[in-house]
Amino acid sequence: MPIPGHGRIWRALPVLCAGLLFLLPGAAPPAAPAHHEAAPSRYEAAPSAPDLAIQFEALLGQHSVLAADLMRSRIRGDDDFVQSANAALGKNTTAMTTLIGQMFGKATADKFSPMWSEHIVELFAYAGALAAHDDDALDDARKELVEYEQELGDFFADASRGRLPRSAARAAVVQHVGHLTEQADAYAAKDYTTADALYRMGYQHTYDLGLTLANALLPAGDATTLKQPLWRLRSQLGKLLAEHAALVEDLTRAAVTRSPDFAASGQMINGNTRDLGAAMDTLFGSSAARQFQALWGDHVEQLVAYATATAGQDQAKQAQAKTGLAGIENRMATFLDGATGKRIGTDKLKAALQEHDLMLLKHADAYAAKDYATAHDVAYDTYQEMFELARTMADAFGATVAARLPKGGAQTGYGGMAVVVEKR
Repeated sequence: MPIPGHGRIWRALPVLCAGLLFLLPGAAPPAAPAHHEAAPSRYEAAPSAPDLAIQFEALLGQHSVLAADLMRSRIRGDDDFVQSANAALGKNTTAMTTLIGQMFGKATADKFSPMWSEHIVELFAYAGALAAHDDDALDDARKELVEYEQELGDFFADASRGRLPRSAARAAVVQHVGHLTEQADAYAAKDYTTADALYRMGYQHTYDLGLTLANALLPAGDATTLKQPLWRLRSQLGKLLAEHAALVEDLTRAAVTRSPDFAASGQMINGNTRDLGAAMDTLFGSSAARQFQALWGDHVEQLVAYATATAGQDQAKQAQAKTGLAGIENRMATFLDGATGKRIGTDKLKAALQEHDLMLLKHADAYAAKDYATAHDVAYDTYQEMFELARTMADAFGATVAARLPKGGAQTGYGGMAVVVEKR
């Protein structure tokens, strides 16, 4: 479908510490969040160690996305977006600290929080140096990042009590920081294709790092549960669906602003769609994968069409996109109902898909209105909700289907879902 001003979207076949805001001109400092506040109700409903491990993966993956967005907005000089991205990172860091306290104890959480916050401060400083073309500041930020990489790696290695080698822990943190700094370098150089490839790599690596760390830090009995088929399916579907939400939001932001990275953002969401299609191929075969990808590609196009119409204040085209989404929700719910052997029900699936789309539309509305605080709040909640959908779908697919996943070590995300389906 042609998108005005952009050409055609490819049809795919697949806390920060409170002190950071003092660095922003005219910014008022936020209240410092309490580190062990009550976790959200969705976490209280599933307190088992394996489910907490999924939350750990989710929060680490979300950190990568939020940190990359913060760095990019700093490079653009978009201070309003920087402040809202900072708030979202603060929320993520507080949630991660609370979760580490639940999983590994308050003493471990108290050590983690300041190191993680300083790590984010230096990423912010690195992006600022890129924006200012200040080589001395860039070198200083690099040196500080190297120091925090070593400290964080040693922290995780020590917490594992010998199950995670210090060299491996340091290497994992170095790779995480490398993805973020290299995507910032490419973004500053306007090499958006490379920047977005690293954006995805950073998310995937950091998400899988959560699994590696959980496997090393949890007691042996809990770690064994992480290898069970249903748990692996919940984890991997959550990874792909949450990435979809984050990338759609990135793409709609580019559509709203008609920014030069729109084409690269389209390629990025296509990569996620291909991976989701590969998952369906692994679980249900190539015919189901092709059907899914056709629907999912339409779904993405309608969301981008809505964002573009919103930017142009074209209410007729907004309504047209909403109508298109409603039809896709019906067809997707019917497809998934069949795939799950009618163990969820079309109505329940349709309601979940409608809620997902409504949140993405609300994000587009808020971003177009430059209400970045609301946009980030909606994006944060949308990301988290995808794990509820993944759990519902995985449980309905059942252990027999889940057992079709490739098997691998925790450090590789259990082999991932790398099967590539044929192009339609």
